[in-house]
Amino acid sequence: MARPDLSRVPQHYHGYINQVKQDDLMTAFDKQSRKMLRFFKNIPEDKQDYAYAPGKWTLKELLQHIIDAERVFCYRALTFSRNDKNNLPSFDENEWTSESNVTNRDWKDLFEEFKALRKSTEYLFSSFSNEQLERSGTSNNNSNYVLGLGFIVVGHVTHHIKIIKEKYL
Repeated sequence: MARPDLSRVPQHYHGYINQVKQDDLMTAFDKQSRKMLRFFKNIPEDKQDYAYAPGKWTLKELLQHIIDAERVFCYRALTFSRNDKNNLPSFDENEWTSESNVTNRDWKDLFEEFKALRKSTEYLFSSFSNEQLERSGTSNNNSNYVLGLGFIVVGHVTHHIKIIKEKYL
C-alpha cells in the first residue's frame, strides 16, 4: 500500500502524515506501537500531572486526548470503509479534554487503555481491503479517506511525542 495522496486529505492533517517515515501503513503502526508503548510506560510518575505552562494540558490529559482522537479517526475510517455517506461531526479536543475526568484516572489505566486501543486500531486497519482503504467520506464538511486516516493516526501520536519530549520531559 502506498503513502496517502495528500490531495485527498484536508491540509490541516498534512503535517501529521508527513511525520510518518514509512511508506506502508501497517509497517508504520508496527514500528510506532513498539516504541510509543515503551515511551509512555516510562513516563515518570512525577510528570504525569505536569503541565509545562498555565492553560496547557497535563501529560494525563494529553494521553487522554491521544486516546480520544485515535477513537475518532478510527470511527471515521470505519464509517468511510463501509461506504457510509453521512457527514460525520467534528470534535472539540479542548472541550473533550476538560470533560474527560482524567484527573481521577490512574496513569497505568490510561496506558493500558491506550495499549488495547492501539491493538484494536491495528486490527481495524489490517482488516480493510485495498478498495476499502481508498474509500472516502466527509467529516466536519471535509473530504478524507481511509488510508489517509490511518497515516493521520500514526502521525498524530508522533506529533504529540515530540511535544512531550520538548516541553514536558
